[in-house]
Amino acid sequence: MKDSFIIEMEEYAEKHHVPIMDSGAIETLLGLLSIQKPDRILEIGSAIGYSAIRMALTLPDTFITTIERDQDRYSKAVDYIKSAGLTDRIQIIEADALLLENEIIADEPYNALFIDAAKGQYKRFFEKYTPFVSPGGVIYCDNMFLHGMVLREDKELPRRKRTMVRNLKSFTRWVLSHPDYNTSLLPLGDGILIAIKK
Repeated sequence: MKDSFIIEMEEYAEKHHVPIMDSGAIETLLGLLSIQKPDRILEIGSAIGYSAIRMALTLPDTFITTIERDQDRYSKAVDYIKSAGLTDRIQIIEADALLLENEIIADEPYNALFIDAAKGQYKRFFEKYTPFVSPGGVIYCDNMFLHGMVLREDKELPRRKRTMVRNLKSFTRWVLSHPDYNTSLLPLGDGILIAIKK
């Protein structure tokens, strides 16, 4: 049973066209995290704080650091995190994750990294932030299917989406064959990629 606060966030996201994880994907992610039980999670792409709050409510002993570059979404996330009473367990940073100084998040390793930001930049996020994930830690990436766009030919896509789709396909091939990770792509929600760091 969802709490009314979570329903309110979902309704806000729908009304204001804020991309949050769909219900199948978030439940899958929360299930996987419940098995993993990470102490510290780093999230790239907070939006309004929906997934960070869901993770914190599911994992009462976990500390989450989350990064958001959009000022309006960051402000809304701050409000929601306060309302949920989770300011002691969710640290939100307003920054472009690709430009953030590493020292800000590098105090100790993370057991999980969740990437849910600009889809065309997944490889850059992965390369920048996986050094902060401890061996045996897990990297989760959402929206790997891009609502079916990755299954289509370039010429079938709107021009403005082509580079993003190419980048995401390239990242998927690269990470699935990366020798330092055991990687799986789950056909759940909009596609969740899971990479376990060796």
